[in-house]
Amino acid sequence: MSDEAEPGFVRVRLDLSYDGKDFSGWAKQREGRRTVQGEIETALRTVTRSRETYELTVAGRTDSGVHARGQVAHVDLPEDVWAEHQDKLLRRLAGRLPHDVRVWKVAEAPAGFNARFSAVWRRYAYRVTDHPGGVDPLLRGHVLWHDWPLDLDAMNAAAERLIGEHDFAAYCKRREGATTIRTLQELRWERRQDGILQATVRADAFCHNMVRSLVGAMLFVGDGHRPVEWPGKVLAAGVRDSAVHVVRPHGLTLEEVGYPADELLAARSKEARNKRTLPGAGCC
Repeated sequence: MSDEAEPGFVRVRLDLSYDGKDFSGWAKQREGRRTVQGEIETALRTVTRSRETYELTVAGRTDSGVHARGQVAHVDLPEDVWAEHQDKLLRRLAGRLPHDVRVWKVAEAPAGFNARFSAVWRRYAYRVTDHPGGVDPLLRGHVLWHDWPLDLDAMNAAAERLIGEHDFAAYCKRREGATTIRTLQELRWERRQDGILQATVRADAFCHNMVRSLVGAMLFVGDGHRPVEWPGKVLAAGVRDSAVHVVRPHGLTLEEVGYPADELLAARSKEARNKRTLPGAGCC
């Protein structure tokens, strides 16, 4: 996965959003499974009248049912294809894509840009209501109903214990050969004016199920089933705890992806590829 397009190609950045309800996640899968990547790649091939499919690289793969407001991807297009279609590509994609996925911006990427490895953070929001009447029907596809009153202060106190660089193995679904060390930069809850509780979760990267597991643990604190110290103790134990509930995906939205200044893109990409260890960790 190069940080530069091959000779004869142009790297193009796409900013996009989608409603994840009817998608089997971002990544292409076997025939019959509808994915965001599959829809966009098919649309690109159609509107550029190309025989081959140009593969997208995304900032963060989202799971089935998860939404995105500020997703970022890149694609390397032949120079002649880009020259012919760049001015009309956005409008043509709007006419070809299904209504639950939109591309909002298409532009030639700066040197060293890689949608995945150049990112310095990803910011998610998870939305929950504890209203005894349930979820507003107009928001039901984006807000989880928790049928217990939630203590905002307790949830924020629990969140403070999780900030920083840690091994989040206790909150991740392990993948062979992948590290679970992440730097959690921000984790806080607020109650909006409409009564919905919103978690802001920002990290340099996330491992599989991490946000939904963290939210599940804090909801148990918020409704009084677990003490404030419990999520931190689970983190320190370093193993999956069966009591940590992975909440449903529809309350989760990828809100924004952050990148450094253009001159730092290549260096950030190189740094992100290094496998991380915690200070003091080693074989001996």
